[in-house]
Amino acid sequence: MRAIPRRSFASLRTITALILREMSTRYGRSPGGYVWAVIEPLGAIILLSYGFSLLVRTPSLGNNFFLFYASGYLTFNMYQQISVLVARSISYSRPLLQYPAVTWADAMLARLILNSLTGVMVSFIILLLTFTFAETRAPIEIMPILRSFLLAILLGFGIGSLNCALSGLYPTWDLIWSIATRPLFLASGIFYIYEDMPQTVQSVLWFNPLIHMSGMMRSGIYPTYVPEYVSVPFVLTVSLVTGALGMVLLGRYHRDILQNA
Repeated sequence: MRAIPRRSFASLRTITALILREMSTRYGRSPGGYVWAVIEPLGAIILLSYGFSLLVRTPSLGNNFFLFYASGYLTFNMYQQISVLVARSISYSRPLLQYPAVTWADAMLARLILNSLTGVMVSFIILLLTFTFAETRAPIEIMPILRSFLLAILLGFGIGSLNCALSGLYPTWDLIWSIATRPLFLASGIFYIYEDMPQTVQSVLWFNPLIHMSGMMRSGIYPTYVPEYVSVPFVLTVSLVTGALGMVLLGRYHRDILQNA
Protein backbone atom coordinates (compact mmCIF):
# COMPACT_ATOMS: atom_id res chain seq x y z
CA MET A 1 0.00 0.00 0.00
CA ARG A 2 2.90 2.38 0.67
CA ALA A 3 4.83 1.62 -2.52
CA ILE A 4 2.63 3.89 -4.65
CA PRO A 5 3.12 7.06 -2.54
CA ARG A 6 6.85 6.45 -2.40
CA ARG A 7 6.98 6.10 -6.17
CA SER A 8 4.85 9.23 -6.60
CA PHE A 9 7.24 11.27 -4.46
CA ALA A 10 10.21 9.74 -6.29
CA SER A 11 8.69 10.73 -9.65
CA LEU A 12 8.02 14.25 -8.39
CA ARG A 13 11.62 14.62 -7.27
CA THR A 14 12.85 13.22 -10.58
CA ILE A 15 10.68 15.56 -12.63
CA THR A 16 11.82 18.53 -10.55
CA ALA A 17 15.46 17.55 -11.06
CA LEU A 18 14.93 17.20 -14.81
CA ILE A 19 13.26 20.63 -14.95
CA LEU A 20 16.15 22.25 -13.08
CA ARG A 21 18.63 20.48 -15.37
CA GLU A 22 16.94 21.78 -18.51
CA MET A 23 16.62 25.28 -17.08
CA SER A 24 20.35 25.36 -16.44
CA THR A 25 21.30 23.95 -19.85
CA ARG A 26 18.85 25.98 -21.97
CA TYR A 27 18.81 29.29 -20.15
CA GLY A 28 21.74 29.23 -17.73
CA ARG A 29 24.60 28.93 -20.19
CA SER A 30 23.82 31.89 -22.44
CA PRO A 31 24.04 35.60 -21.54
CA GLY A 32 20.59 36.92 -20.75
CA GLY A 33 19.12 33.52 -19.95
CA TYR A 34 15.34 33.78 -19.97
CA VAL A 35 15.50 37.18 -21.69
CA TRP A 36 16.05 35.37 -24.99
CA ALA A 37 12.82 33.42 -24.47
CA VAL A 38 11.03 36.79 -24.66
CA ILE A 39 13.20 38.39 -27.33
CA GLU A 40 12.78 35.58 -29.88
CA PRO A 41 8.96 35.68 -30.26
CA LEU A 42 8.95 39.45 -29.72
CA GLY A 43 11.36 39.90 -32.62
CA ALA A 44 9.29 37.63 -34.86
CA ILE A 45 6.11 39.62 -34.12
CA ILE A 46 7.90 42.94 -34.73
CA LEU A 47 9.13 41.74 -38.13
CA LEU A 48 5.67 40.49 -39.09
CA SER A 49 4.05 43.73 -37.99
CA TYR A 50 6.52 45.92 -39.83
CA GLY A 51 6.48 43.83 -43.00
CA PHE A 52 2.71 43.62 -43.35
CA SER A 53 2.22 47.27 -42.39
CA LEU A 54 4.05 48.11 -45.63
CA LEU A 55 1.61 45.99 -47.65
CA VAL A 56 -1.79 46.73 -46.12
CA ARG A 57 -3.24 49.77 -44.38
CA THR A 58 -4.92 48.05 -41.45
CA PRO A 59 -5.04 44.49 -40.06
CA SER A 60 -8.22 42.41 -40.25
CA LEU A 61 -9.11 43.38 -36.67
CA GLY A 62 -8.43 46.69 -34.96
CA ASN A 63 -5.80 49.14 -36.16
CA ASN A 64 -2.69 47.89 -34.34
CA PHE A 65 -0.54 45.52 -36.38
CA PHE A 66 1.56 44.36 -33.45
CA LEU A 67 -1.47 43.37 -31.36
CA PHE A 68 -3.10 41.55 -34.27
CA TYR A 69 -0.07 39.46 -35.16
CA ALA A 70 0.80 38.82 -31.51
CA SER A 71 -2.70 37.43 -30.94
CA GLY A 72 -2.16 34.93 -33.75
CA TYR A 73 1.51 34.11 -33.27
CA LEU A 74 1.69 33.45 -29.53
CA THR A 75 -0.53 30.34 -29.47
CA PHE A 76 1.17 28.98 -32.58
CA ASN A 77 4.61 29.54 -31.03
CA MET A 78 3.57 27.85 -27.78
CA TYR A 79 2.25 24.80 -29.63
CA GLN A 80 5.35 24.65 -31.81
CA GLN A 81 7.81 24.89 -28.93
CA ILE A 82 6.05 22.28 -26.79
CA SER A 83 5.49 19.78 -29.61
CA VAL A 84 9.11 19.95 -30.80
CA LEU A 85 10.67 19.75 -27.33
CA VAL A 86 8.36 16.95 -26.13
CA ALA A 87 9.11 14.99 -29.31
CA ARG A 88 12.83 15.16 -28.49
CA SER A 89 12.50 14.51 -24.76
CA ILE A 90 13.69 10.88 -24.84
CA SER A 91 16.74 11.58 -27.01
CA TYR A 92 17.55 14.64 -24.87
CA SER A 93 17.39 12.70 -21.58
CA ARG A 94 18.76 9.43 -22.93
CA PRO A 95 21.84 9.30 -20.61
CA LEU A 96 19.62 9.76 -17.54
CA LEU A 97 17.08 7.18 -18.69
CA GLN A 98 19.67 4.49 -18.08
CA TYR A 99 18.93 4.89 -14.36
CA PRO A 100 15.91 2.95 -13.05
CA ALA A 101 14.65 5.97 -11.10
CA VAL A 102 14.17 8.01 -14.30
CA THR A 103 11.43 6.96 -16.72
CA TRP A 104 10.50 8.19 -20.19
CA ALA A 105 7.28 9.61 -18.74
CA ASP A 106 9.30 11.69 -16.25
CA ALA A 107 11.38 13.14 -19.09
CA MET A 108 8.30 14.08 -21.12
CA LEU A 109 6.43 15.60 -18.18
CA ALA A 110 9.46 17.66 -17.17
CA ARG A 111 9.73 19.19 -20.64
CA LEU A 112 5.97 19.72 -20.83
CA ILE A 113 5.77 21.51 -17.47
CA LEU A 114 8.84 23.70 -17.98
CA ASN A 115 8.01 24.81 -21.50
CA SER A 116 4.31 25.32 -20.75
CA LEU A 117 5.12 27.61 -17.84
CA THR A 118 7.77 29.40 -19.90
CA GLY A 119 5.41 29.83 -22.85
CA VAL A 120 2.60 31.24 -20.72
CA MET A 121 5.00 33.60 -18.93
CA VAL A 122 6.53 34.86 -22.17
CA SER A 123 3.11 35.30 -23.81
CA PHE A 124 1.72 37.36 -20.95
CA ILE A 125 4.84 39.53 -20.85
CA ILE A 126 4.48 40.26 -24.56
CA LEU A 127 0.75 40.93 -24.23
CA LEU A 128 1.37 43.20 -21.26
CA LEU A 129 3.98 45.16 -23.21
CA THR A 130 1.63 45.35 -26.19
CA PHE A 131 -1.32 46.72 -24.21
CA THR A 132 0.99 49.12 -22.39
CA PHE A 133 2.32 50.75 -25.54
CA ALA A 134 -0.53 50.12 -28.00
CA GLU A 135 -3.12 52.82 -28.52
CA THR A 136 -6.06 50.69 -27.45
CA ARG A 137 -8.31 50.79 -24.43
CA ALA A 138 -10.62 47.94 -25.35
CA PRO A 139 -11.34 45.60 -22.43
CA ILE A 140 -9.98 42.09 -22.74
CA GLU A 141 -11.49 38.81 -21.58
CA ILE A 142 -8.92 36.64 -19.86
CA MET A 143 -10.77 33.30 -20.05
CA PRO A 144 -10.66 32.87 -23.87
CA ILE A 145 -6.96 33.74 -23.77
CA LEU A 146 -6.27 31.17 -21.05
CA ARG A 147 -8.33 28.53 -22.88
CA SER A 148 -6.37 29.11 -26.09
CA PHE A 149 -3.09 28.64 -24.20
CA LEU A 150 -4.40 25.48 -22.55
CA LEU A 151 -5.47 24.03 -25.89
CA ALA A 152 -2.05 24.89 -27.36
CA ILE A 153 -0.37 23.03 -24.48
CA LEU A 154 -2.61 19.97 -24.87
CA LEU A 155 -2.18 19.83 -28.63
CA GLY A 156 1.57 20.36 -28.35
CA PHE A 157 1.84 17.49 -25.90
CA GLY A 158 -0.38 15.22 -28.00
CA ILE A 159 1.47 15.82 -31.27
CA GLY A 160 4.83 15.85 -29.49
CA SER A 161 4.30 12.51 -27.74
CA LEU A 162 3.14 10.86 -30.96
CA ASN A 163 6.10 12.26 -32.88
CA CYS A 164 8.42 11.13 -30.07
CA ALA A 165 7.26 7.56 -30.62
CA LEU A 166 7.20 7.67 -34.42
CA SER A 167 10.58 9.38 -34.81
CA GLY A 168 12.09 6.91 -32.35
CA LEU A 169 10.75 3.95 -34.29
CA TYR A 170 11.28 5.45 -37.75
CA PRO A 171 14.22 7.92 -37.83
CA THR A 172 13.09 9.49 -41.13
CA TRP A 173 9.74 10.49 -39.62
CA ASP A 174 11.19 13.66 -38.10
CA LEU A 175 12.22 14.91 -41.55
CA ILE A 176 8.90 13.89 -43.12
CA TRP A 177 6.92 15.68 -40.41
CA SER A 178 9.08 18.80 -40.69
CA ILE A 179 8.46 19.05 -44.43
CA ALA A 180 4.75 18.20 -44.23
CA THR A 181 3.97 20.81 -41.56
CA ARG A 182 5.85 23.78 -42.98
CA PRO A 183 2.63 25.27 -44.45
CA LEU A 184 1.14 25.41 -40.92
CA PHE A 185 2.73 28.82 -40.38
CA LEU A 186 0.61 30.13 -43.25
CA ALA A 187 -2.49 28.08 -42.45
CA SER A 188 -2.92 28.88 -38.75
CA GLY A 189 -4.53 32.31 -38.89
CA ILE A 190 -1.48 34.35 -37.91
CA PHE A 191 -1.75 36.83 -40.82
CA TYR A 192 -5.52 36.83 -41.26
CA ILE A 193 -8.78 35.75 -39.69
CA TYR A 194 -10.75 32.72 -40.76
CA GLU A 195 -13.66 34.81 -42.05
CA ASP A 196 -11.43 36.58 -44.60
CA MET A 197 -10.90 33.38 -46.54
CA PRO A 198 -13.19 32.06 -49.33
CA GLN A 199 -15.67 29.35 -48.41
CA THR A 200 -13.67 26.62 -50.15
CA VAL A 201 -10.52 27.58 -48.24
CA GLN A 202 -12.45 27.77 -44.95
CA SER A 203 -13.64 24.20 -45.40
CA VAL A 204 -10.01 23.06 -45.47
CA LEU A 205 -8.65 25.41 -42.81
CA TRP A 206 -11.29 24.29 -40.31
CA PHE A 207 -9.48 20.96 -39.89
CA ASN A 208 -6.34 22.73 -38.68
CA PRO A 209 -6.65 22.85 -34.86
CA LEU A 210 -4.30 25.83 -34.66
CA ILE A 211 -6.70 28.18 -36.43
CA HIS A 212 -9.30 27.45 -33.75
CA MET A 213 -6.80 28.57 -31.10
CA SER A 214 -5.94 31.83 -32.87
CA GLY A 215 -9.64 32.59 -33.24
CA MET A 216 -10.28 31.93 -29.56
CA MET A 217 -7.27 34.04 -28.58
CA ARG A 218 -8.50 36.98 -30.65
CA SER A 219 -12.01 36.71 -29.24
CA GLY A 220 -10.52 37.54 -25.84
CA ILE A 221 -8.56 40.52 -27.16
CA TYR A 222 -11.12 42.00 -29.56
CA PRO A 223 -14.53 42.32 -27.81
CA THR A 224 -16.47 42.62 -31.08
CA TYR A 225 -14.93 39.53 -32.67
CA VAL A 226 -17.03 36.38 -32.32
CA PRO A 227 -15.44 33.39 -34.15
CA GLU A 228 -18.38 31.06 -34.58
CA TYR A 229 -16.24 28.46 -36.32
CA VAL A 230 -14.15 27.69 -33.21
CA SER A 231 -14.71 24.14 -31.93
CA VAL A 232 -13.12 23.26 -28.60
CA PRO A 233 -14.31 19.59 -28.81
CA PHE A 234 -12.50 19.19 -32.14
CA VAL A 235 -9.19 20.49 -30.76
CA LEU A 236 -9.57 18.38 -27.62
CA THR A 237 -10.31 15.28 -29.69
CA VAL A 238 -7.19 15.74 -31.83
CA SER A 239 -5.08 16.40 -28.72
CA LEU A 240 -6.38 13.43 -26.74
CA VAL A 241 -6.30 10.95 -29.63
CA THR A 242 -2.73 11.81 -30.64
CA GLY A 243 -1.61 11.92 -27.02
CA ALA A 244 -3.19 8.57 -26.18
CA LEU A 245 -1.71 6.94 -29.27
CA GLY A 246 1.71 8.37 -28.46
CA MET A 247 1.53 7.12 -24.86
CA VAL A 248 0.54 3.63 -25.99
CA LEU A 249 3.38 3.43 -28.50
CA LEU A 250 5.92 4.79 -26.03
CA GLY A 251 4.77 2.40 -23.31
CA ARG A 252 5.15 -0.51 -25.69
CA TYR A 253 8.33 0.45 -27.58
CA HIS A 254 10.27 2.85 -25.32
CA ARG A 255 13.09 0.34 -24.85
CA ASP A 256 13.51 -0.02 -28.61
CA ILE A 257 13.42 3.77 -28.98
CA LEU A 258 16.12 4.18 -26.34
CA GLN A 259 18.35 1.74 -28.18
CA ASN A 260 17.85 3.66 -31.46
CA ALA A 261 18.26 7.12 -29.89
